[in-house]
Amino acid sequence: MAVVPDRRLALLGGGFSTDDDGLLDDWVLEQVRTPRPKVCFVPTASGDAPAYVEQFLAAYQSRPCEPSVLQLFRRNLDDDAMRTFLLSQDVIYVGGGNTANLLAVWRTHGVDRMLREASDRGTLLCGISAGANCWAEGSHTDSFGPLTHLSDGLGLLPGSVCPHYDSEPGRRPSYQAAVATHALPAGWAVEDGVGALFTGGVLTDSVTRTAQARLYRVTPDDDGGVKEQALPCRLLVTTRQPTSTVGSGDV
Repeated sequence: MAVVPDRRLALLGGGFSTDDDGLLDDWVLEQVRTPRPKVCFVPTASGDAPAYVEQFLAAYQSRPCEPSVLQLFRRNLDDDAMRTFLLSQDVIYVGGGNTANLLAVWRTHGVDRMLREASDRGTLLCGISAGANCWAEGSHTDSFGPLTHLSDGLGLLPGSVCPHYDSEPGRRPSYQAAVATHALPAGWAVEDGVGALFTGGVLTDSVTRTAQARLYRVTPDDDGGVKEQALPCRLLVTTRQPTSTVGSGDV
């Protein structure tokens, strides 16, 4: 699949749902050259969990942006209105949960096509866990219970993605085995705390909110194993104080 030269995607190993410092959320907004970017949260992978939506709004209503939420389990927009809404966003932030269910629901509602069009028009696509997995050709997932590979992602990012590389037991060896056997193509392993920005399918920035967290490039080697390359990440720092404002704004 051809990669649009200026398509931008960000894989997140944290953010408002897991971290108190707001570092990765601020980094996401820094990628958009708009004074008050429109940021849409898509919580499909969690079944549009209300608490997750509240977390997003609490985090982003205090920032210089216009936050909104697209809920598909209580959908109130027709296809044309939803397409218009998604294409108007500067950032689309996809939450974590079940990757397989996320992709199935999106395809049922045509959201996969709308997100591809939004990306082609310059919208930054990003997300955590399932919201990082979904953009690649394939991913490492627990969508079916045991850790396994999923080979039918959206393909907007070449290769594969593995989230929670350092924090969940079994992730590292299971993902490496999938890449070694070519069940998944070579890809990107994201430790918790890391952010990785891709432009036209090429890594253009990698950051971390902790000194220990890393981004890895995992590729098959000639001996039936893998090569794991730790990539340098900029350490993020902030003086911003955490907030806990809760509000509304669902779409």
